[in-house]
Amino acid sequence: MLFTRKQLFQLILPLIAEQFLAVSVGLVDVMMVSRAAGEAGIAGVSLVDTLNVLLITLFSSLATGGAVVASQYLGKKEPDNASKAGGQLIITTLFFALIIMAISLIGNENLLRVIYGEPEKDIMRSAATYFFITAFSFPFLAVYNSCAALFRAMGNSKISMYVSIIMNLINIAGIYIMVFLLHMGVEGVAVPTLVARAASAIIIYTLIRQKKNIIHVNNILHAGIDFRMIKRILNIGVPNGLENSIFQIGKILVQGLVTSLGAVAIAANGVAGTIAGFALIPGSAMGLAMITVVGRCVGAEDIAQAKKYTVKIMKLCYLILGVLNIGIFLFREQIIGLFALSGPSEKTTMALIIYHSICCCIIWPLSFALPNALRAANDVKATMTISILSMWIWRIGFSYFLVKGLHMGVMGVWVAMTIDWLFRGICFTLRFVKGKWIRHAYLN
Repeated sequence: MLFTRKQLFQLILPLIAEQFLAVSVGLVDVMMVSRAAGEAGIAGVSLVDTLNVLLITLFSSLATGGAVVASQYLGKKEPDNASKAGGQLIITTLFFALIIMAISLIGNENLLRVIYGEPEKDIMRSAATYFFITAFSFPFLAVYNSCAALFRAMGNSKISMYVSIIMNLINIAGIYIMVFLLHMGVEGVAVPTLVARAASAIIIYTLIRQKKNIIHVNNILHAGIDFRMIKRILNIGVPNGLENSIFQIGKILVQGLVTSLGAVAIAANGVAGTIAGFALIPGSAMGLAMITVVGRCVGAEDIAQAKKYTVKIMKLCYLILGVLNIGIFLFREQIIGLFALSGPSEKTTMALIIYHSICCCIIWPLSFALPNALRAANDVKATMTISILSMWIWRIGFSYFLVKGLHMGVMGVWVAMTIDWLFRGICFTLRFVKGKWIRHAYLN
């Protein structure tokens, strides 16, 4: 067996903790903004966070591609090539992140207006400020995501968890000082977030350079460019990036639809989305673990173990997701009470959270955790095609139908989202069960 039960838990548990800490940064930002700038601040940060996710999706997807390649090399027992892939991954993601940062800084408010139209002045002011400051963090996020992916490929997810703890402590302390002591608004949330991301990138890059790691990266300034290795990373990262980018573009289009419903809908959607992010933490962690585990099995050309570990991780995913979402459902009033929402916004948020908690336990794992097993086996084009079709037909198309046609308000957007989950889940499950992904596993 390539992984014992103990090794799986040593991989997965820190990943859950890391994802919890990563999502908590966004939660703290929203909570603090609600105290400093009210619902206009929440709405502005919510709009930018949706856009930020799109802009950082490229190097997050490339990091996944690099992790798959590195894991497969480790499965082949070729650690030197795994280390080489790691260096090329950091160079590639950093290059694209710098381009994205420049576009974001130059475009800023104009970019926001093109995407979201003309929201209220207070919302636009908050969004533009938050967007400008956080754009400087994109290169740091690229380096952090790449290094964290490499540590996960080694089966060492504790490092990124520890770095996440440091990042969160810096972020929370900075926000407390700037918001509650210096009485700053959105800037008081954005600047500590930037500083925390910069610190985390510097720390984890220093750690990945240590030669005691089976995957270690030399000084990237002297590494040179290996186009063959980059091409292999891009063969996995680009379809994954295209899939995720189109997914985020779709979410932005839907966000624009939500924006047209007014401040109450924007605030409720933003807060509910933040809480829902916590509900998905175990699933996201399982998806990351799937990359490492299945990628290692594929590198060793052991498809039987790849199947076995996929089923085992999916079972664990359902178990933990179920427990967490039941907890959120039971304590929903106390959780939503942490945000400074008006009565109508609070009522709408409550309905969204109840609906999401139910659907998340049943549908989400098959639609987002399972496809990572397919990606780790090089089956990236099929997952990309299924995801893109599902996004445009169900999530976007049905959002406009339910909101504009049936007048369901922001709830219509969330119903369309879960229909998208259902379609993906059915397609990915059938592909895994029928074994159509296996022929791609031998192309590594």
